[in-house]
Amino acid sequence: MCGIVGIIGKGEATPHLVEGLKRLEYRGYDSSGIATIHNGNIIRARSEGKIKNLETVLQDNTPQGTIGIGHTRWATHGLPNTTNAHPHATEKVAVVHNGIIENYREIKEELESYQMRFESETDTEVIAQLVTHYMNQGDSPQDAANKTFDRLEGAYSLALIFAGEDNLMIGARQGTPLAVGYGDGEMYLASDSYALAPLTNKICFLEDGDRVTVTRDSARIYDVANDDVVRAVRVTAQSGAVMGKGEYPHFMLKEIYEQPAVIGDTLNSFINPTTGQITLPADIVEILKSTPRITLIACGTAYYAASVAKYWFEQIARIPVELDVASEFRYREAPMPEGGLAIFISQSGETLDTLEALRYAKSQNQTILSIINAIETTIERESDYCLNTLAGPEIAVASTKATTCQLTTLACLAIAAAAERGNINDDQVMEYTDALRHVPTVASEILNHDSAIKDIAGSIAKAHYVLYLGRGNLFPIAMEGALKLKEISYITAEGYAAGEMKHGPIALIDDTVPVVVLAPSNDTLFEKTASNIQETVARGGKVFMISDAKGVESLKDNSIWSVTMADVHPFVAPILYAIPVQLLAYHIAVIKGTDVDQPRNLAKSVTVE
Repeated sequence: MCGIVGIIGKGEATPHLVEGLKRLEYRGYDSSGIATIHNGNIIRARSEGKIKNLETVLQDNTPQGTIGIGHTRWATHGLPNTTNAHPHATEKVAVVHNGIIENYREIKEELESYQMRFESETDTEVIAQLVTHYMNQGDSPQDAANKTFDRLEGAYSLALIFAGEDNLMIGARQGTPLAVGYGDGEMYLASDSYALAPLTNKICFLEDGDRVTVTRDSARIYDVANDDVVRAVRVTAQSGAVMGKGEYPHFMLKEIYEQPAVIGDTLNSFINPTTGQITLPADIVEILKSTPRITLIACGTAYYAASVAKYWFEQIARIPVELDVASEFRYREAPMPEGGLAIFISQSGETLDTLEALRYAKSQNQTILSIINAIETTIERESDYCLNTLAGPEIAVASTKATTCQLTTLACLAIAAAAERGNINDDQVMEYTDALRHVPTVASEILNHDSAIKDIAGSIAKAHYVLYLGRGNLFPIAMEGALKLKEISYITAEGYAAGEMKHGPIALIDDTVPVVVLAPSNDTLFEKTASNIQETVARGGKVFMISDAKGVESLKDNSIWSVTMADVHPFVAPILYAIPVQLLAYHIAVIKGTDVDQPRNLAKSVTVE
C-alpha cells in the first residue's frame, strides 16, 4: 500500500514528484524518497517519516533532472528508516515498488553468490540488484527489466529509471494498481490517477501482467510475451485540487462534520424525491429480485458496514446473506450458489484482499456489485456493476464519512430488494425512505453534542481498556466504535454483542473499565440490553450510555455519562449512532496527543495481503 509516482517531463521533476507524493501519502507515511537522473547519474534523496521530513531534506539537497521517480512507504520488509526507504538504487538503476516480492529471499541468496552487496532489509532491493546483474552481463535496460519481471513472484507495481537514460522509464503491474498519464511532451506513472490529477487528465490503467516502456512522447504497453497490448486512454474525472482542512484542526473532524451533507448527497442519488421510491439501474434491481443469496465481503470498517447490511437484507428483504472478511474468504474456497450476488465494499476501490476475493467470486460465476467511494479504481473496473458513494475525498486514515455513506447505500439496496421481492409494501417503502431522508437533519443535531462528548472523552482517555456493547444492527457499530478507538488513540478496545457479556467479557469488568453502550429505547431488545448494563454496573463498570431521551432516563441510575440522541427509526439507527462513537474516538485521540489523521502503522489504502 505504498505510493509511487514517476515523471519524464520538460522541466525539473522534483517539485512534481513531491506534489504527487503528498497526494499519495494516504497510502503510507513510514518513509519517502525520490530519485532523478542528472548528468547521467542517479541522484537520490530519502527520509524517514512523513513527506514533510523529505521536504526538509530537499531544502539542502534537491535532486535535479527532468526524469524521476518517487515513493511514500508503508513498511512491510524492514524497519521504517532511511536505509529501507525507496527508491532503492545501484549505480545503474533506481526502483520504486508497491507490493511484496514473495521470492525475494531466493533471489537475494542467488545474487549474494555473485558477490552483490545489499544495503537494506527490504524485498524491493532485489529488483534493483537483479536488473543490475543482468545489465552487467550485457543486457539493455529493457531486456534486463523484462528478465527481472519474469523472475518476480508476488503482487507488485513498480517503476524503474536508469543511469545514462534521461528518456526512459519502465513499469510493471501484477496485482497492485499502476496508471500511465499522458501529457504534452511529458509522461507519467503513478499508483492512481489522483496523484497525477494536477499534471494530466488523460489516464490509462494497466492490467495485471502489463509492462510499459515510457518515453517523453509515448508509452508502449506489452505483455510477458513482449506482444503489444492496447489499454483504453480515458479522460479522468479526478480533481487536481488539493484538499485542505479548512477551519478544522484535523481532516478527521472535518470529515465527521461533512456527514450530514454527504449522506444527503448519497441519498439524493438513490431516492426519488417525488415518489420516495429507490431508484437503481434496472439490471441491479433484477439481480436483487432474483438472487438466491447475497455474499457481503469487505475489510476493516467496511466489513462492519457490511455486518449492518446483513441485518437489513435478512430482516426486511428476507434474502439469505453470507458475510465474510475479505482476507479469509477466498482461502476457505466457499461454495457459491448459481445466480448469487456478491457485494464488495471498499472505500479506496484498491483493497487487495477485497479485490482477490472479488476475483474468486467471479470464478464462481457470481454477479459482482461493488460499493466504492473513489473513482476509476481496480475494483470498479473488475465489477459487473458499481455504486459510487458520494462522500468525496476522505483524507484521514480512520474512515468516517465514507462509512456512513456505505451504510446509506446499503440501506437503499436493502429497501429496493425488499420491495422488488414483495416483502414490503409501498407504505413500508415510504416508512423506510422517510426515515432515511431525515438522517442528514438528525446527523446535524448529533454534532451539537460534540462538546459534551469531548468532556466525556477526558475521563475515558485515562482508561487502558474500553468495552463497547450493542445489540441487533447496532452490534456492528459497537465493533466499529472499538476499532476507531484502537486505530487513533491506541487504547485496547473491543466491541461485543451485549448478550455475550455473560459469556466471557464480564470477567474484564472493574471500576477502571468504561463501557460504551449503544441502546435506543425503541429497539425490541432494549430491556435485555438494560439487564446487561445492570450486570456491568454491579461489577463496577462505568457506563457511557448513548440512547434517546427515554432510554437515557430509564437508565440514568446505571450510567455515569450519557448522550441523548433523537428518537429515530431502528432501521437508520446504525448510520446515526456511528457518529457519536466517531467523535468519542476523535476527542480521546486528541487528548492523548496521537496523530489523529495518520495513526502509526496504518495506511488508507491497503494494497498488499
